[in-house]
Amino acid sequence: MTTPQDLLFVVLDVRADRPVERGDLSLALAGAELLDLLVAGVAELREDLIVPTSGHLTGDRLLDEAAAALVREEPYEPVRDWLWRRGDGLAATYTDALEPGGSGLRHLFRRPEPADSAERRQAAERWAVREPVLTGLAAELGIGEPGVKGGTEESPEDDRVALVLATVGEALTELEAVRQRRRIEEDAFDNVWRAP
Repeated sequence: MTTPQDLLFVVLDVRADRPVERGDLSLALAGAELLDLLVAGVAELREDLIVPTSGHLTGDRLLDEAAAALVREEPYEPVRDWLWRRGDGLAATYTDALEPGGSGLRHLFRRPEPADSAERRQAAERWAVREPVLTGLAAELGIGEPGVKGGTEESPEDDRVALVLATVGEALTELEAVRQRRRIEEDAFDNVWRAP
């Protein structure tokens, strides 16, 4: 249950088609947390709703915080809403939490090489064997092979992975549309002030 942490290392170590924005990474980290919570049995999906099933702790501080943040009453929260709510600033939360362990992630977007650590090596091993959840999340961020989805066999777990990955992809597309709209508005505003 280290998918969010492993995703951070993949972002650092594997060349992306384009630089990964903090907002994009935060949304993907929220998806990674949700997938780990599903595997841990702390939550389940009913259609696209996240339903808490257990109050037990996972042993990971940030994942336990994520579990505590689950909406515990009906109507339960859709995956999309979870990504936006939980993902708010999540990249900074993870980089700050990992820094004391010596992983060197505090300067995620400024420092090209993080310090070597057991956690980094574990992430590299997961990446090397093309673990479906990690490669699927990374693909949504433009890292690795596009279109990689969880597993080849049909199972409830594969359906859950596919749903979360698809929702992460939709949220990333929506965030990029917001960025483009802001750029267009800013350019239009600049052009108004430059006009004679």
